[in-house]
Amino acid sequence: MAEASAPPRPARAAPRRGTGRLTQWLHRARSPDGHERQTLTLIGKSTLVASISWFIAYVVMHAQTPAFAPFSAVLIVQITAYQSLLQALRYVGAVSVGVSLQGFFGALAGPNLVSFVLVALVAVTIGRWRRLGAQGPQVATAAFFAFSTYAAAASQSQGLRELGQIVLLVLIGCGVGIVVNVLVLPPMRYRSAEYGIRALGRSLCDLAVDISEALRAGEWGKARTEDWRYRANRLGPMAAQAQSSVRTAWESTFYHPRRLLRRHRDGTSFTAYQQLIDALERVTYQMASMTRSLDQWHEAGDDPGHREFLSRYGDFLARCAEIAAIYARIDEDRLHEQVRELRAAGERAYEARELLAEAAGDGWSLSLSDPARPFGVLLVEAVRLLDEVEHTCGVLSRSVNQAPDGAAARTP
Repeated sequence: MAEASAPPRPARAAPRRGTGRLTQWLHRARSPDGHERQTLTLIGKSTLVASISWFIAYVVMHAQTPAFAPFSAVLIVQITAYQSLLQALRYVGAVSVGVSLQGFFGALAGPNLVSFVLVALVAVTIGRWRRLGAQGPQVATAAFFAFSTYAAAASQSQGLRELGQIVLLVLIGCGVGIVVNVLVLPPMRYRSAEYGIRALGRSLCDLAVDISEALRAGEWGKARTEDWRYRANRLGPMAAQAQSSVRTAWESTFYHPRRLLRRHRDGTSFTAYQQLIDALERVTYQMASMTRSLDQWHEAGDDPGHREFLSRYGDFLARCAEIAAIYARIDEDRLHEQVRELRAAGERAYEARELLAEAAGDGWSLSLSDPARPFGVLLVEAVRLLDEVEHTCGVLSRSVNQAPDGAAARTP
């Protein structure tokens, strides 16, 4: 009975699990290009810029509203130096407009309800100007804080001086934020473009392998085709994330001190990566179309022509998986070698597509024009997939100063 009344031991497992997750998170933070490292860097930078800005505003300037400086500094510490500068310009513009509105209407009508309504109306209207972007709402925010400061001032001249001090504090905070973000651990995210492409390439490779194995084995039914269709539809959001990674990597080169170094000037241009991810995004559409057709007609039946065609299509997809596997390990330092691999893989995929076309032309009843059958759509998508292989090989070849000839550059 004493043993039965003892408290259960599993209740102590929660702290260990939480500690384990924290340990794993910190371990991942050791990677220089991981999300965890980025998070720690932003936390450290934000703390640093806030502390410096507060010291200048409160200790050095003895400002009446010193919080404007650290608030502004933290607000514009973005992932890239380019984004920091862009957001700082927009934020300073928004705050200046908001404060100026209060200064104008305050001097005209005084700090009363009428002037507040006018300030709010004009500030909210200007805040919707698209050029201000995400900083548009700051026009109204700054105007309201300025109205409060102006109303609490002992005289009109003092109120105007404090409004000018608000703009000065914002300039100080933004300046500190930009300087720290550029000089202290500045982000140089060349590799983030590669990581986004690798993740999408790996997902494409895995899906192509699964479909090819099932088609060649003749063992595929509704449950499997539904899973393929679901996975293919998930590729779209992954492509969008890869697009974002490429844009972030491209922006990280602007106003970056290390950009002057030769190894960063001579690297693969982000134009090549952008064109590559654009092509892979189109491939995701083709995979979605392919899996949708297979899902709508997922029984091959006993027709030998159908089975032979689908088996050869599985061979073709296996070659496409080899191409996707190259994308899954794209590396700027090995692009010369990988372009050659891509050409060879493109040649093998071209040969598999030729065998597929022979199967379609052997007189079997494939019903290529029947919308209820997948054969016509599958043939079209096979041609389009090789078109994208040709395009990406040409793009990468030009990026490494190679002629875009060879197997993968041949038009299927």
